[in-house]
Amino acid sequence: MAASELYTKFARVWIPDPEEVWKSAELLKDYKPGDKVLLLHLEEGKDLEYRLDPKTKELPHLRNPDILVGENDLTALSYLHEPAVLHNLRVRFIDSKLIYTYCGIVLVAINPYEQLPIYGEDIINAYSGQNMGDMDPHIFAVAEEAYKQMARDERNQSIIVSGESGAGKTVSAKYAMRYFATVSGSASEANVEEKVLASNPIMESIGNAKTTRNDNSSRFGKYIEIGFDKRYRIIGANMRTYLLEKSRVVFQAEEERNYHIFYQLCASAKLPEFKMLRLGNANNFHYTNQGGSPVIEGVDDTKEMAHTRQACTLLGISESYQMGIFRILAGILHLGNVAFISRDSDSCTIPPKHEPLSIFSDLMGVDYEEMCHWLCHRKLATTTETYIKPISKLQATNARDALAKHIYAKLFSWIVDHVNQALHSAVKQHSFIGVLDIYGFETFEINSFEQFCINYANEKLQQQFNMHVFKLEQEEYMKEQIPWTLIDFYDNQPCINLIESKLGILDLLDEECKMPKGTDDTWAQKLYNTHLNKCALFEKPRLSNKAFIIQHFADKVEYQCEGFLEKNKDTVFEEQIKVLKSSKFKMLPELFQDDEKAISPTSATSSGRTPLTRISVKPTKGRPGQTAKEHKKTVGHQFRNSLHLLMETLNATTPHYVRCIKPNDFKFPFTFDEKRAVQQLRACGVLETIRISAAGFPSRWTYQEFFSRYRVLMKQKDVLSDRKQTCKNVLEKLILDKDKYQFGKTKIFFRAGQVAYLEKLRADKLRAACIRIQKTIRGWLLRKKYLRMRKAAITVQRYVRGYQARCYTKFLRRTKAATIIQKYWRMYIVRRRYKIRRSATIVLQSYLRGYLARNRYRKMLREHKAVIIQKWVRGWLARTHYKRSMHAIIYLQCCFRRMMAKRELKKLKIEARSVERYKKLHIGMENKIMQLQRKVDEQNKDYKCLMEKLTNLEGIYNSETEKLRSDLERLQLSEEEAKIATGRVLSLQEEIAKLRKDLEQTQSEKKSIEECADRYKQETEQLVSNLKEENTLLKQEKEALNHLIVEQAKEMTETMEKKLVEETKQLELDLNDERLRYQNLLNEFSRLEERYDDLKEEMTLMGNVPKPGHKRTDSTHSSNESEYTFSSEIAETEDMPLRTEEPSEKKVPLDMSLFLKLQKRVTELEQEKQVMQDELDRKEEQMLRSKAKEEERPQIRGAELEYESLKRQELESENKKLKNELNELRKALSEKSAPEVTAPGAPAYRVLMEQLTSVSEELDVRKEEVLILRSQLVSQKEAIQPKNTMTDSTILLEDVQKMKDKGEIAQAYIGLKETNRLLESQLQSQKRSHENEAEALRGEIQSLKEENNRQQQLLAQNLQLPPEARIEASLQHEITRLTNENLYFEELYADDPKKYQSYRISLYKRMIDLMEQLEKQDKTVRKLKKQLKVFAKKIGELEVGQMENISPGQIIDEPIRPVNIPRKEKDFQGMLEYKKEDEQKLVKNLILELKPRGVAVNLIPGLPAYILFMCVRHADYLNDDQKVRSLLTSTINSIKKVLKKRGDDFETVSFWLSNTCRFLHCLKQYSGEEGFMKHNTSRQNEHCLTNFDLAEYRQVLSDLAIQIYQQLVRVLENILQPMIVSGMLEHETIQGVSGVKPTGLRKRTSSIADEGTYTLDSILRQLNSFHSVLCQHGMDPELIKQVVKQMFYIVGAVTLNNLLLRKDMCSWSKGMQIRYNVSQLEEWLRDKNLMTSGAKETLEPLIQAAQLLQVKKKTDDDAEAICSMCSALTTAQIVKVLNLYTPVNEFEERVSVSFIRTIQMRLRDRKDSPQLLMDAKHIFPVTFPFNPSSLALETIQIPASLGLGFISRV
Repeated sequence: MAASELYTKFARVWIPDPEEVWKSAELLKDYKPGDKVLLLHLEEGKDLEYRLDPKTKELPHLRNPDILVGENDLTALSYLHEPAVLHNLRVRFIDSKLIYTYCGIVLVAINPYEQLPIYGEDIINAYSGQNMGDMDPHIFAVAEEAYKQMARDERNQSIIVSGESGAGKTVSAKYAMRYFATVSGSASEANVEEKVLASNPIMESIGNAKTTRNDNSSRFGKYIEIGFDKRYRIIGANMRTYLLEKSRVVFQAEEERNYHIFYQLCASAKLPEFKMLRLGNANNFHYTNQGGSPVIEGVDDTKEMAHTRQACTLLGISESYQMGIFRILAGILHLGNVAFISRDSDSCTIPPKHEPLSIFSDLMGVDYEEMCHWLCHRKLATTTETYIKPISKLQATNARDALAKHIYAKLFSWIVDHVNQALHSAVKQHSFIGVLDIYGFETFEINSFEQFCINYANEKLQQQFNMHVFKLEQEEYMKEQIPWTLIDFYDNQPCINLIESKLGILDLLDEECKMPKGTDDTWAQKLYNTHLNKCALFEKPRLSNKAFIIQHFADKVEYQCEGFLEKNKDTVFEEQIKVLKSSKFKMLPELFQDDEKAISPTSATSSGRTPLTRISVKPTKGRPGQTAKEHKKTVGHQFRNSLHLLMETLNATTPHYVRCIKPNDFKFPFTFDEKRAVQQLRACGVLETIRISAAGFPSRWTYQEFFSRYRVLMKQKDVLSDRKQTCKNVLEKLILDKDKYQFGKTKIFFRAGQVAYLEKLRADKLRAACIRIQKTIRGWLLRKKYLRMRKAAITVQRYVRGYQARCYTKFLRRTKAATIIQKYWRMYIVRRRYKIRRSATIVLQSYLRGYLARNRYRKMLREHKAVIIQKWVRGWLARTHYKRSMHAIIYLQCCFRRMMAKRELKKLKIEARSVERYKKLHIGMENKIMQLQRKVDEQNKDYKCLMEKLTNLEGIYNSETEKLRSDLERLQLSEEEAKIATGRVLSLQEEIAKLRKDLEQTQSEKKSIEECADRYKQETEQLVSNLKEENTLLKQEKEALNHLIVEQAKEMTETMEKKLVEETKQLELDLNDERLRYQNLLNEFSRLEERYDDLKEEMTLMGNVPKPGHKRTDSTHSSNESEYTFSSEIAETEDMPLRTEEPSEKKVPLDMSLFLKLQKRVTELEQEKQVMQDELDRKEEQMLRSKAKEEERPQIRGAELEYESLKRQELESENKKLKNELNELRKALSEKSAPEVTAPGAPAYRVLMEQLTSVSEELDVRKEEVLILRSQLVSQKEAIQPKNTMTDSTILLEDVQKMKDKGEIAQAYIGLKETNRLLESQLQSQKRSHENEAEALRGEIQSLKEENNRQQQLLAQNLQLPPEARIEASLQHEITRLTNENLYFEELYADDPKKYQSYRISLYKRMIDLMEQLEKQDKTVRKLKKQLKVFAKKIGELEVGQMENISPGQIIDEPIRPVNIPRKEKDFQGMLEYKKEDEQKLVKNLILELKPRGVAVNLIPGLPAYILFMCVRHADYLNDDQKVRSLLTSTINSIKKVLKKRGDDFETVSFWLSNTCRFLHCLKQYSGEEGFMKHNTSRQNEHCLTNFDLAEYRQVLSDLAIQIYQQLVRVLENILQPMIVSGMLEHETIQGVSGVKPTGLRKRTSSIADEGTYTLDSILRQLNSFHSVLCQHGMDPELIKQVVKQMFYIVGAVTLNNLLLRKDMCSWSKGMQIRYNVSQLEEWLRDKNLMTSGAKETLEPLIQAAQLLQVKKKTDDDAEAICSMCSALTTAQIVKVLNLYTPVNEFEERVSVSFIRTIQMRLRDRKDSPQLLMDAKHIFPVTFPFNPSSLALETIQIPASLGLGFISRV
């Protein structure tokens, strides 16, 4: 079909636009050849006349169909041209938020300027192992392709990352290296992959800087080789660097920064270790303040400095070297601040004691004066003399900057060397993947030497890229065997020749540098003379003689010649370098050591490979001390050599291309600038790739894909069985021009535009079919609608006419009624109006009259009030006048009287001072003295009289006292007699008086009570009436409250039920999480075990060379090994052989479970000890508080506590001893990891054996003591509580007794009635207590009878047991008896603590005696055993001697009596007996060499487990703990060996999972624990274990079962993984529903071919196979459900993850396919009765994703429905599916951006994981519900096929 035929009406085209680059338009009429104008309709709504070029008559580019827009691969587009590429990238970037797109072999990466969640560990795992085209484009897909090709083709690979500054090159290279580090792991324990990633922060800090286009721009190129060994694990890396931008050290443009490390140093200047550097703010230094932008928004330079130092430490750069680096960098900053002062035009000087120079000299360790001299002078050497010449200020400044650049370049090279040393590996490198992060094509307003070198490098890379693309294109045609012609493509070899050939630009530049007086101007003239008008690619600017233009492959670039020679020579004065070499700072001369040792960059090492560190260490001019030839090597020469080396390396590898695009210059997230994008697409070669593809056959379809897509265009007769021939026939009819397509071996190749034409035909055919269907359906619908409307119209007419007639009659009736109503209404209105007026008039009159009367009344009232006020005011004024007058009069009187008093006082004072006054006073005093003298004389006379009377009275008194004494003695005797007699009378009188008072009181009380009773009657009657009323109210309130209570109860029950459900769910989740953590630990432990075994095998097979192959290790393999050293030690000891005492016996594996058991027991004892310690401390505090209340029992309590503390101390010492022994054991195990250390006889082995024996003996003692202490604490708790409750009767009896003793008869008589009542109550209580005691005694008698019967039964059982078991059983019985007795007495003495304490002390003594007796009995038993062995030997020797003495004749002649021996039927006990030396044979035949298939088909399920348990039963019956331990340990270790050897076989893993679970169930079922014996028969209960508690081994077996289950899941996953994507997503289960879209170069020829296509039936068949195997092996049904649930989770997670990473799968038809496939899986669950397993719920996210693909996605209601429907999907997953949704047909529509934003707004409050992918490696925690067996052990027969003839049934 001709191209012009496609320009029909409504065809869409692209036209150029100055703003948007390309605009879309639609043709308004068909194009006819010869038309000069196209009528177009723009998308904006405008019409346009587009004029064609009259010369070329080139039509505008056609637009691709909408279904092709947004493709993963640009080569899948039918029309391949610039606008199509640009539009496709824009749609993916803006609408779908996809930053990666394939363009053939190139990955186009657009910088989103936003952190995206697409680089996590889950994404890496999703891309690992996938073909490049199977998933959406990603940097990980390119990295995986490189890794896969390296392993498959054994050829080195390269990933070339290029782009503009700020396009994201460094980040892309970083993620590629991270992918290799994660997927491959490291071959050593040094975590090389971490070191490779750690090199990035260092290189970014010293090589990256902020530019106007990028905050973290790489100012150097680097090529990192990541080395791999033969197993394709990372062993090391190496780095080459190219063209460091040294000029940035001394100059930065506006809004730019120097290298990050300088700002990091300045930000960290306040750190103590950096104070010696004497740094400050970055604005204080000339080399860091020129750009005026010292801070990057969002970047903390202090934290970045910490990351840089951390990375240096990780890479082995010591602290001293780090400080040396920082000293040199600080010195460079201070050197930049050195200022020069001009003396004259030709000389300059530095100010004296210049601080920056002195700091620089101190930091560098050089002489200040010498450095100052050579900064201002230079040495000139001629053939005869040497001159020292001063230099000008400008020259000195340039020399200073050159020195700073040189030092920084040397330091940069030194750091790169040390990074390479840290990444270097001693292991031989087998292959490598190189990652090239190099600058892209650059063009600025002013382009200098750096841009010239960068663009030269890009020319070379573009040439290599073009050749590779062309080569791949031609290889594809040759592979498909189609005729082809050479494709013309742009060859940039002329441009490269212009630059690097003889007399090229670089050659002329080097020649000019050699000239003594060469300048930039002379060099420019040479360029013009040599190349102008001779080379089409070289031009001269019109307005400049100091610039030139080169036509590069990307664009024309104008270069300014100024500075080219200086930068190319890179001149540094030799004398300044000598000063630095003489530095006392050791590291500084180290930087310049390579000057003497340097070799040419073109030389190679002995291995034939280029030394990777040489490229980066020689970016500067040649050093002094070399030959003249080497000295003249310029920067351009070195760069050309290093570039040639790079190209050689790239040509020797398979390249992979990543082109980074910068979408805008403002760093706005997800903003697309079409102009900038087109510039970069042209520059990076993407459009050249498109052009090469478009020149041939860009569209490629397999025959099956073409048939599926275009089956619509075929008639039934055209369809043949041969798909290839069918496609040929159809194409010949559809496309007449045979040059437009070619038939290959497997594909059909189409020219550009043909697929769009076929799509148009297909859409037209489908549209015509749709129109026909729509026409028929619409006609039928309209006919149905017409008939319904006609019938409805007739019915409506009938009802309307009847309604109208009824309405007319109603109208007539209403009209007549209205006339009557109007008559009466009008009369009523008039009358009412008259009445209203009349009443209003009367009211107005009344109000007016009242108003006048009130006014007159108010006036009179006002006058009367005024008179009263005047009266009162006038009276008040008169009173106030009177008061003022009186106050004035009184005041005058007071003043006058005061004046008179003062005068009188004055007179008296004068009078008092006169002599006459004194005389008058003395006359009065003399009279008084005379009177007093008379009184004294009278008193003396009276005194004498009294003294005489007193003497007389004394005599009389003495005589009377003698008489009175005699009378007193007589009276005392009579008084004592009278007192005794009168005391009783007085008491009786008092009692009578009291009784009278009581009688009077009772009478008065009686009266008051009667009065109260009358009042009470009245009150009660009133209360009854009130209460009745209140009762009715209360009843109503009660009913209301009952109603409320019922409602609240309902609400409470509902809330409680909800809370209960939530809490149970939360508990279940917590339980599952805990199980998951535990099972993950077990998984890690088993992985470390396997790792340990692998390392042992590697050590033994170190000499063997492993076969090459593509093997991949887990990413966490290396990083996690150091975290579990203790587990690995345990794993080591588990497989190490132990030696018994006899050397002839075989080596037995170490009993690892016993070790774990002991460790666990020690921790339990420590916890119990801590609990008891806390309890005892608390009890001691309570005892101190209650010490005052318990004074009667201090001695008993003290003794008991002393005993407890002694026991506690003893326990603590024993526990410490156990801890020390366990630590010794761990040390012995961890001293060395060599096998000789843990061999039998080694120190670790001996220590282990000694510790195990001692600990096992002491554990039993510890158990008993713990039980004693527990019971002691419980009793102590009860005893401490004060029990001071005494009955009232005892108190009263004591009081009565006291009264009798005191003789208080009267009080006893009074209280006689009360005591009688109390005695009666006491008698009743005693009677009740006696009855209770009698009942207790009867119960005790009954219990004693039962105990007696039990003792008799136990005695009978013990007599049947062997002697050793009999002793053990009797001891157990004694312990249980003592505990029961203890509990009984505890209850008995609960009320009497003293008796209980005495009983406890006696009990302790008895228990101690019993323990001592037990120890003595053990000793005696051992002695008796030894004696028995000696006697047995002697008896054997005697019998042999007697037999030798007896002759054969005597034996024959001796008569033999016939004895009848009855034959008994053998009653088997369900046990199997074997000899100890046959244990290895048993394990070998039953476990190691057993074939699961034969056992599953021919024998009962779980037979090995039953046999092993029956052997354990027999060992338990014999009480042989060594045999039990040995058998169980051998069994566990053998199962592990089998699973390690055949761990990839599903049948083997399933078989041993089933048998391990059965063995575990048997140990539970026959353990003797009541919880496990509920479902047993009586016979099965007799078979329970009697001597050993194997609970610890049950735990070990449970852990083993968990490990086997996890291994089973991994096997399932490995089998199902290849089937899931193909069967669930890619295969069309419903044929014809989903059409195939064009794929372009998505599945590349270099990818691995598919191993085969799987369908849904393949998955179902595999599920059937798994289920049948599980059932055949007799696995528990609950466990089968868990396995199925895990399988379905894997299917759902892998399917959903691939759906989220594949744009081509997100369509409506694919959603239908997925739902159909899920329904088939659900049907399978129903058939197997597994719907309750929870497997369906695991598919819920996949089901919702399929529904999301099918629902409408337009309105807000659709958004609400999607949010409520997709509850199992996260927000990120919903948005991702909507972004990826792609229409397969033109009838479907894309999801709009606004709709996606609406979804995001509605889901913003949802709290879910931000993770995009499901964890496909997640394993649900497994449980093993107890499942007892109904099979009787005695009925089990051992088949001969097992080879177990050496064991016998018992």
